[in-house]
Amino acid sequence: MYSSFRNNIEKFVKLTDAEWDLMVPYLEIRKLKKHELFAEQGKVAGELCFVLEGMLRQYYMKDGEEKTTYFFFDNHLAGAYFSCISQKPSLLTIEALSECKVIVFPYKVLKELFETNMAWQTFGRLLAEYLAMGLEDRMVELLILSPEERYLELVKGNKTKIMERIPQHYIANYLGLTPVSLSRIRNRVVKK
Repeated sequence: MYSSFRNNIEKFVKLTDAEWDLMVPYLEIRKLKKHELFAEQGKVAGELCFVLEGMLRQYYMKDGEEKTTYFFFDNHLAGAYFSCISQKPSLLTIEALSECKVIVFPYKVLKELFETNMAWQTFGRLLAEYLAMGLEDRMVELLILSPEERYLELVKGNKTKIMERIPQHYIANYLGLTPVSLSRIRNRVVKK
């Protein structure tokens, strides 16, 4: 059950069985119901998860309006990282968009492993670099690309799961559009 999680960690760094065994006692399989929250705005987060099955959506609330920033699918790490690190209330919410099965683990255990084991420390650094690259890509999408360019990047890029599995109103929100605007863009693109 935990092998897919280990395999994903090992995309960053190889772990010996002894190094992997340092984490295993803290892993817990949890099922999330559709619309159940894994992280909640205003609450301090203490856990991260690895998605085994299902999909989750990350969003911020601003003036009563949701701003979708990310989707998590099978084999993704998810969590309110900044809240875990800072121990301040989370600015984001992570919601299950379907029934999900996740492996949950405490951030404080991961932090202890970063501090005491070189392989886990390397994983932490490489994970931070990976997350920073993802944040920069997302920022560039939102700040530099036009709505139509954002849509085309989504369609042509490596995010096909979003197009295949996510409801259109969430895709529009993710792109910073209304559903009507997304529909117009899609129609224009199809006609070209």
